[in-house]
Amino acid sequence: MFTNWRIGSVNGALLAAYFIPAWALVAFNIIVAPVHGLYERPSVAVALYLSDHLQMAGMETVRAAWLLALGRLTVVAFFAIYLVLLCIPRIRRNGGSDEALGIALAIGSLISFASMVMASKVGEMAALRLHATELLLLLGAAIVVVIERPETAPKTVHTTVQETVEIAAPLGLEQAELLHNR
Repeated sequence: MFTNWRIGSVNGALLAAYFIPAWALVAFNIIVAPVHGLYERPSVAVALYLSDHLQMAGMETVRAAWLLALGRLTVVAFFAIYLVLLCIPRIRRNGGSDEALGIALAIGSLISFASMVMASKVGEMAALRLHATELLLLLGAAIVVVIERPETAPKTVHTTVQETVEIAAPLGLEQAELLHNR
């Protein structure tokens, strides 16, 4: 059953299993009560940075909280799209789901990095550890996705009835190919 699963696919599925419920719950709490949801542990560093360093108050804080919730929900949506595409074997083998995963990793890394920087500026160590861990998870998955390419089978071309030429698959990591003299 698991003969055609790549390590990047499994890694992405595990990341989606963490980020979809965790970030959706945080975003939902922010949507329901923007200021209260912003001051919960996953977003407290952003809230403190907005109030202390940028001196936002009132509706500006609510708008920033909704923007953060929108960013988190965007990451959740792309992880969900990735999981749906991962369920289709043909798309999974060809690496067609890697685009959705890449977008989720890019936006999620940006949010986690910004939150980590804000946590370090306000001195919130628990939030700093949380965002640094999430950032490392996302960056590790991005490295695996970039390095691991989907397998492509060699193609055969029939030139005549007696001669069959086999075209080799592209070489991994741009390895040099030796020329054959005939």
